[in-house]
Amino acid sequence: MADRRKALIIGGGIAGMSAAIALREAGLEVHLCDQDPHWRVYGAGITITGPTLRAMGRLGILNAVLEQGYAADGIDICSAEGRLLFQLDTRSKALGAIPSAGGILRPVLHKIMSERLLALTPTVMLGVTVDSIEWHGDLATVRFSNGASATYDLVVGADGIYSRTRQQMFQDAPVPRYAGQMCWRLMMPRHPDIKRRTFFLGGPAKVGLNPVAPDQMYMFYLEAQAQPVWREEENLHEVLRELMQGYGGVLQEIAEGLTRTSNIICRPLETVLAGESWVFGNAVLIGDAAHATTPQLASGAGMGIEDGLVLGEEIARHDHVPTALQNFMRRRYDRCKLVVDSSLEISRLERERAAPQAQTAIVEKALAALSEEF
Repeated sequence: MADRRKALIIGGGIAGMSAAIALREAGLEVHLCDQDPHWRVYGAGITITGPTLRAMGRLGILNAVLEQGYAADGIDICSAEGRLLFQLDTRSKALGAIPSAGGILRPVLHKIMSERLLALTPTVMLGVTVDSIEWHGDLATVRFSNGASATYDLVVGADGIYSRTRQQMFQDAPVPRYAGQMCWRLMMPRHPDIKRRTFFLGGPAKVGLNPVAPDQMYMFYLEAQAQPVWREEENLHEVLRELMQGYGGVLQEIAEGLTRTSNIICRPLETVLAGESWVFGNAVLIGDAAHATTPQLASGAGMGIEDGLVLGEEIARHDHVPTALQNFMRRRYDRCKLVVDSSLEISRLERERAAPQAQTAIVEKALAALSEEF
């Protein structure tokens, strides 16, 4: 029998779509609004850990992700000169036969998830934002930018790191803070020598290469800066080439091949943790709105997907929405905080140019914890 409750998801990104899928499967009527009238996704590739692939399986998209992305176990740890130092074994018995690492293009993942969601026939409102939320007991009246209004049993804020919903729910809501690194990302054809996630440590910055399709990969370069630095778009290739001087092997080839047309973006890394509770009455924050992390553990998207799955499970178990949300918090807070804290600790070690073993030890410990059931 269909659940008569109605949910609003604010934000149509990875976390928002995950929650919408899980809640539709739980039988709720689901409305999803996104401020972009074209429902676009920005960015290049995304790294996927084994725990995230497991969550994708529960969401019903794993096969499509494996078919259209790239999967390979382990991480190669190389010196700045390109020499293999050691390998991390990312496999875990807790994951069973699921690959322990991979990658995919963000637009491809968005297409997979949106098709999965639309097949469940939610109501999708594009180019629409929330003007106000008024709480009346266990119900919320929401007024939208298009002049419409509706009452919901559940409101889910999945509107990203700069979440307006977070500000509406909490008077003293934290704001994103800069994490001390500028993240350069470069999309390019996959080099034949790069068969899995590969980190280059020991140089001025941590550099990584990750395949996101059989024929494509992306590079990241984490530049330590005390404050965010903004550069002219047309000069990014020259700045990145200069930053990569002294790196050898594949990275030297990449640096020498940079041109004005290279697909480069550079953004400051920011983080936010929305306190010890992301719940206000019958509303909850999920994904980056609640716990935006830096990318050192490649788990931000995974935590957002898990949020959606756990929310669906708890709403299905409990008729009383606030009770479901308290159980959601009990299951999610420590796990998401682990990702945020561990990522920031790795970032600190990277900026201090700590030994590769010190950096990767935290990665191994955190991935082992995340491999356990959520």
